Amino acid sequence: MKGLSRRDFLKLCAGSAAAVGLSQALLPHLLEAAPAAGNPPVLWIQGASCTGCSVSLLNSEQPAIAKILTDVIDLKFHPNVSAAAGDLALKVIDDTAAAGGFFLVVEGAVPTAANGMFCTVGEKDGNPITFMDRVRELGKKANAVLAVGTCAAFGGLPAARPNPTGCISVLDFFKKEGITTPVINIPGCPPHPDWMVGSLAHVLLYKKLPPLDKYNRPTMFFGRIIHDNCPRRQYFDNSKFAKSFSEPYCLLELGCKGPFAACDAFDRQWNGGVNWCIKANAPCMACTDMNFPDGSSPIYQRYPNVSLPNINASADAVGLTLGAVVVAGVAAHLVGNAAKGRLSGKEE
Repeated sequence: MKGLSRRDFLKLCAGSAAAVGLSQALLPHLLEAAPAAGNPPVLWIQGASCTGCSVSLLNSEQPAIAKILTDVIDLKFHPNVSAAAGDLALKVIDDTAAAGGFFLVVEGAVPTAANGMFCTVGEKDGNPITFMDRVRELGKKANAVLAVGTCAAFGGLPAARPNPTGCISVLDFFKKEGITTPVINIPGCPPHPDWMVGSLAHVLLYKKLPPLDKYNRPTMFFGRIIHDNCPRRQYFDNSKFAKSFSEPYCLLELGCKGPFAACDAFDRQWNGGVNWCIKANAPCMACTDMNFPDGSSPIYQRYPNVSLPNINASADAVGLTLGAVVVAGVAAHLVGNAAKGRLSGKEE
């Protein structure tokens, strides 16, 4: 691939997408790399999920999803967009697996209780094939696996307490099965289209995984904390906390989990760069965090029974009861602010 170094690629992915969509900027390089990669075959399978990740990708604007599926990759199977159905469609999975050299996209958690019978994908000799078996079989043969969405990356909503279906993440399932195929976690409920397209682009262009954090998330998309880049952070610094969703102040009191949420939604935004959670007056739920949703609950309430230390806000402004995870993130931020002299009075 010519014209775009790996360093420049990472800078492009991590930079602002306000002026030009990431996918649009990458499209010429993707089209250049696709012939060399032979339009690599991709199998997309769904387990315990709501299909929201597929809907998010289908809403990709620059490039349009048709361009991605026809000019960048060779999508062999997708339960929602495949023209074929039944045995004809499922035969494509078997033929692609037998040929090898494919990439596997997993959407949704892996149900493991009852030998995986809570989720099946087709039949063989009259017997159901569980999603767990599909992930095991295809995961061993794939060049790499993209665990798309928080359900696939960390278990997500299907793995929330009490988790009667025994759902686990793709990476945890691989560890349990001893499968060594590399996994890229692309969390989000749902993930941004750029996160999916950009991660796949890196693998196609450079034949290696992008830099990953300790949770196997690409650092180019998940390397920054929402709280440190929030447009409302000046209100946090000056102890101005919203009491209702109609107020423009810091949403920490209304359940915002920004201090431990890592992604670049504040910069990239959604729906063609129009909006994102905080801009829509909604607190961040930390849907890209490995502990979502249990660790973010209750969603619209602050955590109880933990005092928030080292803050110049009044007890009335902050309450005195924030969760331990929030405290850890906020306290680290406060130390940096104190060192820089940013904390001052309570002016807006």
